[in-house]
Amino acid sequence: MLASCDPFLAQWYKFARSRKNARQHPLMPPDAPTLTEMFRRGVNRENGGPVFEDLGFRIGIHNGGSAYDDADLNIKCGDYSGATSNVCVLSLPRPGRGANADRVLTAPVLTDVVRSMVLAWEPDWAFATSYAYESASPKPGSAPFSLGWITYLSPQRGPVPPLPSPVRIEPVEDRGTLIILTPERFTVANPEHVALARRVRGLLASAGLMQPTSS
Repeated sequence: MLASCDPFLAQWYKFARSRKNARQHPLMPPDAPTLTEMFRRGVNRENGGPVFEDLGFRIGIHNGGSAYDDADLNIKCGDYSGATSNVCVLSLPRPGRGANADRVLTAPVLTDVVRSMVLAWEPDWAFATSYAYESASPKPGSAPFSLGWITYLSPQRGPVPPLPSPVRIEPVEDRGTLIILTPERFTVANPEHVALARRVRGLLASAGLMQPTSS
């Protein structure tokens, strides 16, 4: 599904020992035996001991890009012990750090990326954000989700209230809702963007969507 968002996300590879060998282990088209072996190797276990089934597995893949112009996809899934969260994290190049960043880091492409990951994983929430904004405005420890440039909330959180312009609200098929804060690239260096995010966070809290996660 990511391939339909941008050609930069169309090819994926297993991690190699060096970048020189980065494209020696392609995963496209998907090959069931190869993926099964990755899942088997990614399970949590004691060295030489039994598998901890309740801790799930971890796998990581990359798109074969060059230094500072690549994408990584890291998955932690199947944990039903509650010890850690199940997450799927797509890391993209930073603006100005490669030929693809300026094209990929746009509202249309990232909206498609978040939408495709939501349809594939059906998460409680998802977001597209920058390291800079997440560091400057981390969510409180009790908050159920982080607000980013583009945020998805599942129906379980409740209905999203009307939000001020230029924020867009879009449904994701029969799932939840996307919130796109700005049509241009959201940046922590823009005080208007930061103020808008703060206002939207407050409106979501007033609507009951930011209630602390129950223990």
